[in-house]
Amino acid sequence: MRVTGDWIDNKGTQDLMKALLDSGYQALFVGGCVRNALLGVAVADVDIATDATPTRVMALAKAAKMKPVPTGVEHGTVTVVSGGIAHEVTTFRKDVETDGRRAVVAFATDLADDAHRRDLTMNALYANADGTVVDPLGGLDDLKARRVRFIDDAEARIREDYLRILRFFRFHAWYGDPAKGMDVTALAAISANLDGLDTLSRERVAAETLKLLAAPDPAPAVAAMAQIGVLVRILPGADCRALAPLVHLEKGRKPDPIRRLAVLGGHDIEIHLRLSNADTRRLAVLRQETGSDKGISEIAYRYDSETAIDIALLRAASLGTPVDPNAMAQAAKGASATFPVKAADLMPNLQGAALGARLKEIEARWIASDFTLTRDQLLN
Repeated sequence: MRVTGDWIDNKGTQDLMKALLDSGYQALFVGGCVRNALLGVAVADVDIATDATPTRVMALAKAAKMKPVPTGVEHGTVTVVSGGIAHEVTTFRKDVETDGRRAVVAFATDLADDAHRRDLTMNALYANADGTVVDPLGGLDDLKARRVRFIDDAEARIREDYLRILRFFRFHAWYGDPAKGMDVTALAAISANLDGLDTLSRERVAAETLKLLAAPDPAPAVAAMAQIGVLVRILPGADCRALAPLVHLEKGRKPDPIRRLAVLGGHDIEIHLRLSNADTRRLAVLRQETGSDKGISEIAYRYDSETAIDIALLRAASLGTPVDPNAMAQAAKGASATFPVKAADLMPNLQGAALGARLKEIEARWIASDFTLTRDQLLN
Protein backbone atom coordinates (compact mmCIF):
# COMPACT_ATOMS: atom_id res chain seq x y z
CA MET A 1 0.00 0.00 0.00
CA ARG A 2 1.19 3.50 -0.79
CA VAL A 3 0.19 6.98 0.31
CA THR A 4 -0.07 9.74 -2.26
CA GLY A 5 -0.72 13.45 -2.36
CA ASP A 6 0.74 16.82 -3.16
CA TRP A 7 2.43 16.88 0.23
CA ILE A 8 4.60 13.85 -0.52
CA ASP A 9 5.35 14.92 -4.10
CA ASN A 10 6.52 18.36 -3.04
CA LYS A 11 10.06 18.94 -4.33
CA GLY A 12 11.27 20.46 -1.07
CA THR A 13 10.02 17.46 0.88
CA GLN A 14 11.57 14.95 -1.50
CA ASP A 15 14.86 16.90 -1.52
CA LEU A 16 15.02 16.59 2.26
CA MET A 17 14.31 12.86 2.15
CA LYS A 18 16.99 12.44 -0.53
CA ALA A 19 19.56 14.34 1.55
CA LEU A 20 19.05 11.92 4.42
CA LEU A 21 18.81 8.74 2.35
CA ASP A 22 21.78 9.53 0.12
CA SER A 23 23.92 9.94 3.23
CA GLY A 24 23.11 6.40 4.32
CA TYR A 25 20.41 7.17 6.89
CA GLN A 26 16.89 5.90 7.20
CA ALA A 27 14.16 8.45 6.57
CA LEU A 28 10.44 7.77 6.75
CA PHE A 29 7.31 9.85 6.96
CA VAL A 30 5.49 9.14 10.21
CA GLY A 31 2.38 9.88 12.21
CA GLY A 32 -0.33 12.28 11.16
CA CYS A 33 0.74 12.80 7.56
CA VAL A 34 0.65 9.05 6.87
CA ARG A 35 -2.53 8.49 8.89
CA ASN A 36 -4.41 11.35 7.25
CA ALA A 37 -3.25 10.44 3.75
CA LEU A 38 -4.55 6.91 4.25
CA LEU A 39 -7.89 8.30 5.45
CA GLY A 40 -8.14 10.80 2.62
CA VAL A 41 -7.96 13.68 5.08
CA ALA A 42 -5.93 16.84 4.43
CA VAL A 43 -2.32 16.65 5.59
CA ALA A 44 -1.31 19.70 7.60
CA ASP A 45 2.13 18.78 8.97
CA VAL A 46 4.90 16.62 7.58
CA ASP A 47 6.88 14.66 10.17
CA ILE A 48 9.94 12.60 9.31
CA ALA A 49 11.61 9.94 11.44
CA THR A 50 15.26 9.10 10.93
CA ASP A 51 18.20 7.36 12.57
CA ALA A 52 20.36 10.43 11.92
CA THR A 53 21.10 12.41 15.08
CA PRO A 54 19.90 16.01 15.30
CA THR A 55 23.46 17.24 14.76
CA ARG A 56 23.75 15.24 11.55
CA VAL A 57 20.29 16.36 10.38
CA MET A 58 21.29 20.02 10.80
CA ALA A 59 24.60 19.47 9.03
CA LEU A 60 23.00 17.67 6.10
CA ALA A 61 20.28 20.31 5.80
CA LYS A 62 22.80 23.12 5.71
CA ALA A 63 24.89 21.30 3.11
CA ALA A 64 21.76 20.93 0.96
CA LYS A 65 21.00 24.68 1.27
CA MET A 66 18.02 24.07 3.53
CA LYS A 67 17.26 25.90 6.77
CA PRO A 68 17.52 23.82 9.96
CA VAL A 69 15.99 25.21 13.16
CA PRO A 70 16.84 23.47 16.48
CA THR A 71 13.26 23.59 17.80
CA GLY A 72 13.61 20.57 20.09
CA VAL A 73 17.11 19.19 19.84
CA GLU A 74 17.00 17.92 23.42
CA HIS A 75 14.09 15.72 22.37
CA GLY A 76 15.69 14.78 19.06
CA THR A 77 13.68 17.15 16.86
CA VAL A 78 14.94 19.59 14.25
CA THR A 79 12.64 21.66 12.05
CA VAL A 80 13.98 21.76 8.51
CA VAL A 81 12.53 24.32 6.13
CA SER A 82 12.81 23.03 2.58
CA GLY A 83 10.87 24.33 -0.37
CA GLY A 84 9.07 26.75 1.91
CA ILE A 85 7.68 23.90 4.03
CA ALA A 86 8.61 23.26 7.66
CA HIS A 87 9.33 19.57 8.30
CA GLU A 88 9.68 18.14 11.80
CA VAL A 89 12.61 15.72 11.60
CA THR A 90 12.97 13.56 14.71
CA THR A 91 15.61 10.98 15.49
CA PHE A 92 14.39 7.47 16.33
CA ARG A 93 13.91 7.35 20.09
CA LYS A 94 13.26 4.91 22.89
CA ASP A 95 12.09 5.74 26.39
CA VAL A 96 14.59 5.33 29.19
CA GLU A 97 12.54 6.77 32.05
CA THR A 98 9.09 8.35 32.37
CA ASP A 99 7.13 10.01 35.19
CA GLY A 100 3.73 10.47 33.59
CA ARG A 101 4.43 14.01 32.42
CA ARG A 102 7.71 13.82 30.56
CA ALA A 103 10.07 11.14 29.36
CA VAL A 104 13.82 10.74 29.35
CA VAL A 105 14.62 9.35 25.93
CA ALA A 106 17.65 7.91 24.21
CA PHE A 107 18.30 7.99 20.49
CA ALA A 108 17.78 4.68 18.72
CA THR A 109 18.70 3.17 15.37
CA ASP A 110 15.86 0.66 15.17
CA LEU A 111 12.50 1.67 13.70
CA ALA A 112 10.75 -0.82 15.99
CA ASP A 113 12.05 1.00 19.09
CA ASP A 114 10.67 4.26 17.73
CA ALA A 115 7.30 2.70 16.94
CA HIS A 116 6.88 1.09 20.36
CA ARG A 117 7.35 4.39 22.22
CA ARG A 118 4.43 6.06 20.40
CA ASP A 119 0.93 6.22 21.88
CA LEU A 120 -1.63 4.74 19.48
CA THR A 121 -1.25 2.15 16.76
CA MET A 122 -2.74 4.46 14.12
CA ASN A 123 0.00 6.97 14.94
CA ALA A 124 2.77 4.40 14.45
CA LEU A 125 2.40 4.18 10.69
CA TYR A 126 5.38 5.09 8.52
CA ALA A 127 5.93 5.56 4.80
CA ASN A 128 9.04 5.50 2.66
CA ALA A 129 9.93 8.40 0.36
CA ASP A 130 7.94 6.77 -2.47
CA GLY A 131 4.88 6.45 -0.24
CA THR A 132 5.14 2.74 0.52
CA VAL A 133 3.52 2.18 3.90
CA VAL A 134 5.56 0.58 6.68
CA ASP A 135 3.39 -0.86 9.47
CA PRO A 136 5.51 -2.34 12.28
CA LEU A 137 2.70 -2.69 14.84
CA GLY A 138 -0.47 -3.52 12.94
CA GLY A 139 -1.78 0.01 12.99
CA LEU A 140 -3.09 -0.21 9.43
CA ASP A 141 -5.81 -2.70 10.37
CA ASP A 142 -6.83 -0.50 13.31
CA LEU A 143 -6.95 2.56 11.08
CA LYS A 144 -9.11 0.78 8.48
CA ALA A 145 -11.49 -0.30 11.24
CA ARG A 146 -11.44 3.21 12.78
CA ARG A 147 -10.28 1.51 15.97
CA VAL A 148 -8.33 3.67 18.44
CA ARG A 149 -5.98 1.41 20.36
CA PHE A 150 -2.95 1.93 22.57
CA ILE A 151 0.34 0.33 21.54
CA ASP A 152 1.22 -2.80 23.52
CA ASP A 153 0.16 -2.43 27.18
CA ALA A 154 -2.39 0.38 27.56
CA GLU A 155 -1.55 1.12 31.21
CA ALA A 156 2.16 1.34 30.43
CA ARG A 157 1.51 3.80 27.60
CA ILE A 158 -0.69 5.94 29.84
CA ARG A 159 1.77 6.00 32.72
CA GLU A 160 4.46 7.25 30.36
CA ASP A 161 2.38 10.39 29.80
CA TYR A 162 -1.04 10.85 31.39
CA LEU A 163 -2.00 13.30 28.64
CA ARG A 164 -2.48 10.20 26.51
CA ILE A 165 -5.79 9.70 28.31
CA LEU A 166 -7.11 12.86 26.69
CA ARG A 167 -5.39 12.05 23.40
CA PHE A 168 -7.23 8.73 23.30
CA PHE A 169 -10.59 10.51 23.41
CA ARG A 170 -9.43 13.21 21.02
CA PHE A 171 -8.36 10.68 18.40
CA HIS A 172 -11.55 8.73 18.88
CA ALA A 173 -13.55 11.91 18.26
CA TRP A 174 -11.63 12.61 15.07
CA TYR A 175 -10.93 9.15 13.66
CA GLY A 176 -12.82 6.52 15.65
CA ASP A 177 -16.05 4.79 14.71
CA PRO A 178 -18.58 5.74 17.41
CA ALA A 179 -20.94 2.96 16.26
CA LYS A 180 -18.37 0.33 17.27
CA GLY A 181 -17.74 1.76 20.71
CA MET A 182 -14.37 2.23 22.37
CA ASP A 183 -11.61 -0.23 23.13
CA VAL A 184 -12.55 -1.75 26.51
CA THR A 185 -8.93 -2.45 27.42
CA ALA A 186 -8.09 1.21 26.92
CA LEU A 187 -11.09 2.36 28.96
CA ALA A 188 -10.14 0.04 31.83
CA ALA A 189 -6.58 1.35 31.81
CA ILE A 190 -7.82 4.95 31.75
CA SER A 191 -10.20 4.31 34.64
CA ALA A 192 -7.34 2.90 36.70
CA ASN A 193 -5.13 5.93 36.11
CA LEU A 194 -7.44 8.92 36.55
CA ASP A 195 -5.27 10.36 39.33
CA GLY A 196 -2.57 10.96 36.74
CA LEU A 197 -4.66 13.69 35.15
CA ASP A 198 -4.13 15.81 38.27
CA THR A 199 -0.39 15.94 37.55
CA LEU A 200 -0.76 17.55 34.11
CA SER A 201 -0.25 21.25 33.46
CA ARG A 202 -3.29 23.39 32.73
CA GLU A 203 -1.73 24.41 29.41
CA ARG A 204 -1.44 20.83 28.14
CA VAL A 205 -4.93 19.90 29.31
CA ALA A 206 -6.42 23.01 27.70
CA ALA A 207 -4.66 22.43 24.37
CA GLU A 208 -5.79 18.81 24.20
CA THR A 209 -9.34 19.65 25.27
CA LEU A 210 -9.71 22.30 22.57
CA LYS A 211 -8.40 19.90 19.91
CA LEU A 212 -10.96 17.35 21.05
CA LEU A 213 -13.82 19.85 20.99
CA ALA A 214 -12.82 20.99 17.49
CA ALA A 215 -13.71 17.55 16.07
CA PRO A 216 -16.76 17.40 13.78
CA ASP A 217 -18.74 15.61 16.51
CA PRO A 218 -17.00 15.25 19.87
CA ALA A 219 -20.21 14.43 21.76
CA PRO A 220 -19.81 10.60 21.92
CA ALA A 221 -16.21 10.89 23.10
CA VAL A 222 -17.08 13.52 25.72
CA ALA A 223 -20.00 11.39 26.92
CA ALA A 224 -17.59 8.48 27.42
CA MET A 225 -15.22 10.80 29.30
CA ALA A 226 -18.07 11.76 31.60
CA GLN A 227 -19.11 8.16 32.14
CA ILE A 228 -15.73 6.91 33.34
CA GLY A 229 -14.80 10.00 35.35
CA VAL A 230 -12.38 11.84 33.07
CA LEU A 231 -14.53 14.91 32.44
CA VAL A 232 -15.03 15.73 36.11
CA ARG A 233 -11.26 15.57 36.62
CA ILE A 234 -10.45 18.19 34.01
CA LEU A 235 -13.67 20.25 34.24
CA PRO A 236 -15.33 19.88 37.64
CA GLY A 237 -19.04 20.57 37.41
CA ALA A 238 -19.20 20.16 33.63
CA ASP A 239 -22.34 18.64 32.13
CA CYS A 240 -22.14 17.11 28.66
CA ARG A 241 -25.88 16.63 28.07
CA ALA A 242 -26.30 19.74 25.93
CA LEU A 243 -23.23 19.08 23.76
CA ALA A 244 -24.89 16.68 21.33
CA PRO A 245 -27.87 19.03 20.78
CA LEU A 246 -25.43 21.90 20.19
CA VAL A 247 -23.49 19.90 17.59
CA HIS A 248 -26.78 19.14 15.85
CA LEU A 249 -27.82 22.80 15.86
CA GLU A 250 -24.42 23.88 14.53
CA LYS A 251 -24.97 22.16 11.16
CA GLY A 252 -23.40 24.26 8.44
CA ARG A 253 -21.27 26.23 10.88
CA LYS A 254 -17.59 25.63 11.58
CA PRO A 255 -16.93 23.63 14.77
CA ASP A 256 -15.99 26.04 17.53
CA PRO A 257 -14.27 24.57 20.61
CA ILE A 258 -14.87 27.66 22.77
CA ARG A 259 -18.59 27.65 22.01
CA ARG A 260 -18.68 23.94 22.85
CA LEU A 261 -16.68 24.50 26.01
CA ALA A 262 -19.26 27.08 27.05
CA VAL A 263 -22.10 24.59 26.74
CA LEU A 264 -20.23 22.10 28.94
CA GLY A 265 -20.07 24.62 31.75
CA GLY A 266 -18.17 23.72 34.88
CA HIS A 267 -16.77 25.48 37.92
CA ASP A 268 -13.84 27.89 37.62
CA ILE A 269 -12.85 26.80 34.12
CA GLU A 270 -10.06 29.38 34.08
CA ILE A 271 -8.50 27.61 37.07
CA HIS A 272 -8.53 24.17 35.46
CA LEU A 273 -7.70 25.18 31.89
CA ARG A 274 -5.15 27.79 30.91
CA LEU A 275 -6.64 29.43 27.85
CA SER A 276 -5.40 32.42 25.91
CA ASN A 277 -6.60 35.80 27.15
CA ALA A 278 -8.84 36.18 24.11
CA ASP A 279 -10.42 32.75 24.59
CA THR A 280 -10.89 33.40 28.30
CA ARG A 281 -12.72 36.66 27.61
CA ARG A 282 -14.88 35.12 24.90
CA LEU A 283 -15.78 32.13 27.07
CA ALA A 284 -16.81 34.46 29.90
CA VAL A 285 -19.09 36.43 27.55
CA LEU A 286 -20.72 33.29 26.15
CA ARG A 287 -21.39 31.84 29.57
CA GLN A 288 -22.67 35.13 30.99
CA GLU A 289 -24.97 36.03 28.12
CA THR A 290 -26.35 32.53 27.66
CA GLY A 291 -27.93 32.93 31.07
CA SER A 292 -28.89 36.59 30.70
CA ASP A 293 -32.29 37.98 29.68
CA LYS A 294 -30.88 40.10 26.86
CA GLY A 295 -32.43 39.65 23.43
CA ILE A 296 -30.34 38.44 20.50
CA SER A 297 -30.48 41.87 18.87
CA GLU A 298 -29.18 43.57 22.01
CA ILE A 299 -26.33 41.05 22.32
CA ALA A 300 -25.39 41.70 18.69
CA TYR A 301 -25.47 45.44 19.34
CA ARG A 302 -23.26 45.17 22.42
CA TYR A 303 -20.81 42.62 20.98
CA ASP A 304 -21.24 41.45 17.36
CA SER A 305 -23.50 39.27 15.24
CA GLU A 306 -21.37 36.12 15.63
CA THR A 307 -21.52 36.33 19.41
CA ALA A 308 -25.30 36.77 19.20
CA ILE A 309 -25.67 33.69 17.00
CA ASP A 310 -23.45 31.74 19.41
CA ILE A 311 -25.76 32.73 22.26
CA ALA A 312 -28.83 31.70 20.26
CA LEU A 313 -27.26 28.28 19.65
CA LEU A 314 -26.19 27.85 23.27
CA ARG A 315 -29.60 28.82 24.63
CA ALA A 316 -31.40 26.45 22.29
CA ALA A 317 -29.04 23.56 23.07
CA SER A 318 -29.32 24.13 26.82
CA LEU A 319 -33.12 24.25 26.68
CA GLY A 320 -33.50 21.46 24.14
CA THR A 321 -35.40 23.68 21.71
CA PRO A 322 -34.91 24.70 18.07
CA VAL A 323 -33.00 27.89 17.38
CA ASP A 324 -35.28 30.92 17.03
CA PRO A 325 -35.83 31.26 13.24
CA ASN A 326 -35.58 35.03 13.61
CA ALA A 327 -32.20 34.90 15.35
CA MET A 328 -30.15 35.65 12.23
CA ALA A 329 -32.25 38.68 11.34
CA GLN A 330 -32.18 39.93 14.93
CA ALA A 331 -28.41 39.53 15.07
CA ALA A 332 -27.95 41.43 11.82
CA LYS A 333 -30.24 44.24 12.97
CA GLY A 334 -28.50 44.65 16.31
CA ALA A 335 -25.02 44.54 14.84
CA SER A 336 -25.83 47.33 12.39
CA ALA A 337 -27.60 49.58 14.91
CA THR A 338 -25.96 52.86 15.97
CA PHE A 339 -27.10 54.64 19.11
CA PRO A 340 -28.33 58.06 17.91
CA VAL A 341 -27.80 60.01 21.15
CA LYS A 342 -24.42 61.44 22.19
CA ALA A 343 -23.25 62.72 25.54
CA ALA A 344 -23.03 66.21 24.07
CA ASP A 345 -26.79 66.12 23.47
CA LEU A 346 -27.36 66.13 27.24
CA MET A 347 -24.72 68.65 28.20
CA PRO A 348 -24.28 71.04 29.94
CA ASN A 349 -27.47 70.26 31.84
CA LEU A 350 -26.04 66.93 32.97
CA GLN A 351 -22.47 66.10 33.99
CA GLY A 352 -20.55 63.18 35.49
CA ALA A 353 -22.47 60.29 36.98
CA ALA A 354 -25.83 61.87 36.26
CA LEU A 355 -24.90 62.16 32.60
CA GLY A 356 -23.86 58.52 32.46
CA ALA A 357 -27.02 57.35 34.17
CA ARG A 358 -29.22 59.36 31.82
CA LEU A 359 -27.43 58.01 28.73
CA LYS A 360 -27.84 54.49 30.03
CA GLU A 361 -31.56 55.04 30.61
CA ILE A 362 -32.07 56.47 27.12
CA GLU A 363 -30.10 53.65 25.54
CA ALA A 364 -32.26 51.08 27.36
CA ARG A 365 -35.41 52.71 25.95
CA TRP A 366 -33.91 52.74 22.47
CA ILE A 367 -33.02 49.03 22.68
CA ALA A 368 -36.47 48.20 24.07
CA SER A 369 -37.99 49.94 21.01
CA ASP A 370 -36.04 47.51 18.83
CA PHE A 371 -33.76 50.38 17.80
CA THR A 372 -36.66 52.33 16.23
CA LEU A 373 -36.85 55.47 18.37
CA THR A 374 -35.16 58.46 16.78
CA ARG A 375 -32.81 60.91 18.43
CA ASP A 376 -35.55 63.51 18.82
CA GLN A 377 -37.98 60.98 20.27
CA LEU A 378 -35.39 59.80 22.79
CA LEU A 379 -34.42 63.31 23.86
CA ASN A 380 -38.02 64.49 24.17
